[in-house]
Amino acid sequence: MPQIWMTYDELGTLMDCDAASARAKVAALLLDRRRSRDGQTRVKLNNELTEILLDRLARRWIDREIATCAADLFAMHGRMAEHTRETEQAPSVMTG
Repeated sequence: MPQIWMTYDELGTLMDCDAASARAKVAALLLDRRRSRDGQTRVKLNNELTEILLDRLARRWIDREIATCAADLFAMHGRMAEHTRETEQAPSVMTG
């Protein structure tokens, strides 16, 4: 598993809580913590939290892909319907 370090705010978002609650959960889980050069404390995610993070990222990507495909299908449906209308309205040319 990759090493992923997050601030308490980021971890709170991942754990659906505020930063203070995330800090308490980190202490209970005995996760590694380090102060970064920017002055913020970062927490190293364990395997379970890393899996949760990667799962959420994958779901977001899949949701975007599905939305894009649905929009493409809707646009294609519109073009096909327009083509059908044009074909039905065009006068037929008979060759003789």
